[in-house]
Amino acid sequence: MAISAGGLLEAQGLAKTYQLDSGPREILTDFDLTLEPNSLTAVMGPSGCGKSVLINLLAGYETPSQGSIFLDGQLVVDPGPDRLVVFQETALFPWLTTFENVAYGPKIRGELKGADLKAAVMELLRLVGLEDFRDKYPAQLSGGMQRRAELARALINEPKITLLDEPFRGLDALTRSLMRDYYLALFNNRGGTHLFVTAELDEGLLIADRLVIVTNRPARPKKTLLVNLPRPRPLEIRSSPEYLALKAEALELLHEEAMKSFKAGSLSAVDFVGAYAALR
Repeated sequence: MAISAGGLLEAQGLAKTYQLDSGPREILTDFDLTLEPNSLTAVMGPSGCGKSVLINLLAGYETPSQGSIFLDGQLVVDPGPDRLVVFQETALFPWLTTFENVAYGPKIRGELKGADLKAAVMELLRLVGLEDFRDKYPAQLSGGMQRRAELARALINEPKITLLDEPFRGLDALTRSLMRDYYLALFNNRGGTHLFVTAELDEGLLIADRLVIVTNRPARPKKTLLVNLPRPRPLEIRSSPEYLALKAEALELLHEEAMKSFKAGSLSAVDFVGAYAALR
């Protein structure tokens, strides 16, 4: 299958403030971000800094308080099929089978029918290892299988931009590692421009072309690290000097921001310890 063309997504001077009963709460400020076509960008930052808000803004689910978002030069004002989100929690339709869930988007829009639709769905199910589970309902699938079906359901629509908000959160280490392999197989096969929010530093370094470190709230980009490591990246690459140097730099940047969040009271002691353990 041909690789889909990814779009150029640009956020310029992005800011988001919520008006609460206790007063305004600034989540993002002066947030500039460029997602190059057909690239995979990972984003990391302290817990609660506003990464999910960023996803919602880029998807068009929320309106920025300031700034603008452009997709291939066109102002983004609403959600659209050119941008799809894979959320932290499963959003599969429980009354549809795995096959029907994946087929839902192109079928409802009338883009694929009959044998063409079946072939497209089955190719994706093969890529994520769910061929033999095509007739199972979500409740009959494990958590990892549900996440794989979510990825297939999103990418069959061939979006220009795929936004992933910690899609493997809550999975055990082995399942998470397998999910990463399935995800990269989909990315390599389907193309597109991807933004992947993660709380796992090794995950970000193993998948991304660029790693964007964002600050404590109000969040803004702190530094972008280019991950110039050869692909594919086996787990053994984690002991290479290049990998270790990148990890050390990212860890220092993230630790600085986590400490600021902890001192400001927006990160509890338990969350701080858990977040730091994940980074290590």
